[in-house]
Amino acid sequence: MKNMLKKALPCLIAASVAVFALAGCAQSSAPAPDRKPAAGTDETAFKSSVLFCGSTSLYPIISSLASSFTDKYTTWDKVDSSLPAEHVSIYVAPGGSGVGVSAVTEGTADFGMLARDIKDSEVKALGPNYQSFLVAHDALTVSVNAANPLTGVKQGLDTDTIRKIFSGQLTTWDQVDPSLPAEKINVYIRDLSGGAYEVFQKTVMGDAQVTPSATQAASMTELATNIANDPWGIGYAGFGAYNKANAKEKKLSALLVDDVECNEANILNGSYKIQRPIMFVTGSKINPAEQAFIDYVFSATGHAVTEKNGYIPAFEKPAA
Repeated sequence: MKNMLKKALPCLIAASVAVFALAGCAQSSAPAPDRKPAAGTDETAFKSSVLFCGSTSLYPIISSLASSFTDKYTTWDKVDSSLPAEHVSIYVAPGGSGVGVSAVTEGTADFGMLARDIKDSEVKALGPNYQSFLVAHDALTVSVNAANPLTGVKQGLDTDTIRKIFSGQLTTWDQVDPSLPAEKINVYIRDLSGGAYEVFQKTVMGDAQVTPSATQAASMTELATNIANDPWGIGYAGFGAYNKANAKEKKLSALLVDDVECNEANILNGSYKIQRPIMFVTGSKINPAEQAFIDYVFSATGHAVTEKNGYIPAFEKPAA
C-alpha cells in the first residue's frame, strides 16, 4: 500500500521542560531521563519526567494538556508542595496504538495511548499492574469530500457496499450509483499500525482486505486532510478529526452507515457501530508525578481540550 509507515525511529530524547512530538517510540537504545523499567514493575517513587506514546488520535489532546500543564507549573513543587522542585517534563510521542502498548511493555514509555480496545494479549503482557484510563469516545465516519456528487444522491451506504469500495471491488463512482460520473474512487485509510485500521477491519471489512491501492496516512488529521483535498476520495476519518476538519467550513461529508448517522447520541447509545475508545494504559503502579498529570487530564481543562479536539469526553466535567 502507498505511504507505508516507516519503521519506528528511536524517540526518547533527553531534554528539559518541554513537550516533544517525536518520530516514534517503540524501541529506544537511549531512554529519556527517569524512564521506568518494563511493565509489571511495582515502582512508585517520584520521577520528574512522564512519557506518553502511541495513538495519533489521542496525541493532540495529551500534547496540548502536557504543554499547558508545563507552562502552568514549571516545577513539580508548584503542582504539590510535597513534591521536589524538579523541572516538569512531559514527553508525548505519536506512533500508533500498537506501538504505544509495545513501548509500555518494553519499558520505553510510561503510558501507551490507544484509539481502539486493548487486546487480552496486551493486557497480559502489561502485567498485574495494568490500568486503563478512558479519555473520550470516538467513531470512524465513512466520509467523502463535501463536493462529491454522491452526497446529492445518497445519504449513506450499507456495510456491504462500503466493504466493496474499500476492498477494491467497486473502483469507479458510477458503480456505486449509475447517476455518478465514472471517476476513479480514491480510498484513504490510516497506516497499519493505527488503531483505526484494526477497528475498521473488525467492524466493516471482516475477512476482506483493504485494496492495496489505498493511500495510507500517518495520522487521523492527515487522513481527513487527504479526503478533504480529493473530490473523488473516501476514507474513515475519525469523529474528532472530522469535526476539526469542518470547524470553519464544511470540507467532509459523513455518510450514514446502515442508515445510522455518526453523531454523539448514536455513538453513546451504541447504534453507530464503527466506534472506538480513546484511552491510555500503563503496566506499572502510578507514581506521584504521573498521578498529578492524570488528575489534570481528567480536570475541567482536560474536558475542554477533549471537546475542542472534536471528541466526546468519557468523563463528567468537574466543577470549577
